[in-house]
Parts: sequence; C-alpha cells; structure tokens
Amino acid sequence: TEPRLAGSGGSGGPASTVTWCVLFSHHVLAAQAALLLSCLWMPALLPVASRFLLLPRALLSMASGSPPSQPSLASGSSYVPGSVSAAFVTCPNEKVAKEIARAVVEKHLAACVNLIPKITSIYEWKGKIEEDSEVLMMIKTQSSLVPALTDFVRSVHPYEVAEVIALPVEQGNSPYLHWVRQVTESVSDSSTVLP
Repeated sequence: TEPRLAGSGGSGGPASTVTWCVLFSHHVLAAQAALLLSCLWMPALLPVASRFLLLPRALLSMASGSPPSQPSLASGSSYVPGSVSAAFVTCPNEKVAKEIARAVVEKHLAACVNLIPKITSIYEWKGKIEEDSEVLMMIKTQSSLVPALTDFVRSVHPYEVAEVIALPVEQGNSPYLHWVRQVTESVSDSSTVLP
C-alpha cells in the first residue's frame, strides 16, 4: 500500500506519492538545516549559557542578602584575576637573555623566566624591513611589578628600544600563581627597585 496524504481523496496513485515525497523531503531538509544551525550557533551560545547557570546562585544570594560568590577553578582559590602577568622580552642572543633572566629572578622582579631560542622576528625599523633571529623571554611576575621590570630591562638591554609587553593572567593553576606572588612579594612591598 502507498501512503496517502490527508485530504488527497482518490486512490493514492502516483501523483499523491510524489506529493508526499516532496513534502517529506522538505521537512527532512528543514530539520537538517535546523540541526546544522544549532551546531554552528552552540559554541557562540556557550558563554551566555554558562552565565545563566550562575543565575540561580546569584538570585539566592540576593534573597539572603549576601553578595554572590565568584566561581573558582580550585576550591579555596584566592587568586585575583590579573594580579599576575606574563611579560615578553626579545633579546639578540641567548647570552644576553640569560643575563637579563638571571638578574630579574635574583632581584625578585620575576618568579620564573622561560627562554625560547631561535625565534624569527620580522619587523620594520627606521623605514626598512628587518629579519633577525632572537631569543624570546617569557617572564612571570606580579602585575604591580611590570613597571619596575620594564625599567630594569630598559636599563640593561642592548637594544635602542627594548620590547617589553605584559599580559595579565586571568586564570591558571592556583598553586603556581600563588607561588609567583610569593616569590616576588618582597619587591612589591618596597616602593622602588634599583637596577
């Protein structure tokens, strides 16, 4: 037996079968399109959806009169987002990079410095395109120490214009971030750092 469309009357011949197939295929295509769109939009909606998950907690805390607590990555985490920074400095060679790295760690301007050798830098300098092999320093420090770190690097760096770029760390391994703050704490308590 052939499927019949409601209201088609008649015997359900070839015309009604074709009509049914066409309508069915349109519904399948519409369902596939809706599924595809939901898959494409889902990643964009995840940050919004995650905030809605926090809404009941915020409403409950408002009803109780206490401020809402911020979620943390680890229980007991007291890390303040942005209080630690990763600073990047390029050097002409490994010898210079090691000297600067050792000095900033000794002065407690940084807890740790990673040296990444053999990077290629392409840049414009004085109207000319340059290409150099350099060593990249990745320096972990307290955000409050970035100005002192910058001043020190400028005072010892061989470049006319030393690169010092710092980015705040929003989140990470809480024990590590606590360690960075602990190692550099004595410097952040003093008002000036001499080179």
